[in-house]
Amino acid sequence: MQTVLIVIHLMIVLAMVGLVLLQKSEGGGLGLGGGGGAGGFLSSRGTANVLTRSTAFLAAAFFVTSLLLSVIAGIERKPRSLLDTARPGGPAAPSVPTSPGPPLGGPGGGVLNQLGGAPQPQAPAAPSPFPAPPPAPAPPTSQ
Repeated sequence: MQTVLIVIHLMIVLAMVGLVLLQKSEGGGLGLGGGGGAGGFLSSRGTANVLTRSTAFLAAAFFVTSLLLSVIAGIERKPRSLLDTARPGGPAAPSVPTSPGPPLGGPGGGVLNQLGGAPQPQAPAAPSPFPAPPPAPAPPTSQ
């Protein structure tokens, strides 16, 4: 149903855009009702009346389809409740609090500390690219 209404709504929109572009504006524009031909079916005044009334009809249809689409969207939306989202296996287990991660702005404290001019703690030294020397041998014990 919603898809059918959307298609109708889009056809109304396209027809209304076409009719608005066909209407004669004060500056000429893309207007249809020009020159006084050989007493055609519609005079320029008759053409303007038909286009104006058709645009009004399409505007009313656009309004109605917009309201219907919003009502249908509201009906299909299902309310959610926190009570409905509980696990079916029983009560939810309490979550274990975790320690906060490192502060923003790197190891030198938070961004506000860096901006405030507070003394910055020294970052740990980077590991040496050379391997560590072997440990010294233990002294001999006498018994």
